Amino acid sequence: MSDLILELKELKTQFISKDSTVTPVDGVSYNIKKGEILGLVGESGCGKSVTALSIMRLFRDTTGKITGGSVQFNGKDLVKVSEKEMAMIRGKDIAMIFKEPLTSLNPVAKIGKQIIEVILKHEPVSVRQARETAVKMLELVGIPRAEQVMNEYPHQLSGGMNQRVMIAMGMSLNPQVLIADEPTTALDVTIQAQILELMKRINEEHGMSILLITHDLGVVAEMCSRVVVMYAGRIVEEADAENLFLRPRHPYTIGLINSIPVIGKNVERLESIPGNVPSLTNMPLGCKFAPRCSKALERCKAEEPGLFTVVSDGMERKCRCWLAAEPDKEASYA
Repeated sequence: MSDLILELKELKTQFISKDSTVTPVDGVSYNIKKGEILGLVGESGCGKSVTALSIMRLFRDTTGKITGGSVQFNGKDLVKVSEKEMAMIRGKDIAMIFKEPLTSLNPVAKIGKQIIEVILKHEPVSVRQARETAVKMLELVGIPRAEQVMNEYPHQLSGGMNQRVMIAMGMSLNPQVLIADEPTTALDVTIQAQILELMKRINEEHGMSILLITHDLGVVAEMCSRVVVMYAGRIVEEADAENLFLRPRHPYTIGLINSIPVIGKNVERLESIPGNVPSLTNMPLGCKFAPRCSKALERCKAEEPGLFTVVSDGMERKCRCWLAAEPDKEASYA
């Protein structure tokens, strides 16, 4: 029996308008195992959040559309199921925590009403039972005076408290997969640590699989067992967390890791990756990272590499780089 719970295969998402078509997710493939915390990292604009929205099919009232590939969940292709069936999967089987809780929660509805609404939509229980479950969830995520918070509005709570509410809402139906899209954005470091510890505890106690989307590699190192690195709508590297940090193979991953500040390291200026993520309307030929890569070959600028499976120190990983496919040139950029 497979231990995979969610698997993306060559997923392609486009936003199509009269003037242009852009592809923020272009042939993305990765999987999440049962009980695993998988990290999805990359700069802003690399397609991480659109990938999550594609899994949940949250493109209503937009020009977004999944135009290729599949999202396999417990034997079902979520790309092909009806909207009615997808609505029953959202929240109950796959839940999502959005990066900005204040824009995700209804500002004119009380906290309790919003959580109860989710429970009643999916479970054949009374309003009283749903309320009891909502209070229990708020207590589980560490919110004091949970009964009182049920009767308050989002603006009456701090950012950290609202994020806890979002987690409680996501957990209220005990989903199999929790997608956390930058769950600690705009929170101070103390609250960040508490939220991450809470998610780790949920994972350990409930066996819930978590897809953690972030640009903070420090969070990934602490939380995740495996990491997928995205750039310009594509997967550029995938490896277990320890191997990725100790021996990154893709120049983009190397650049991300080198930009992390290190305590005790006396430097006048942090390293950075030159340039910016390319515009979706003007993608470079060849490797999409080549214009920013100091190790780029002529081949890189003309021909885009595939996602190669390579073995490094006995550990298997995937890497989208011509240098990774040519072991004799490894030393030139490692």
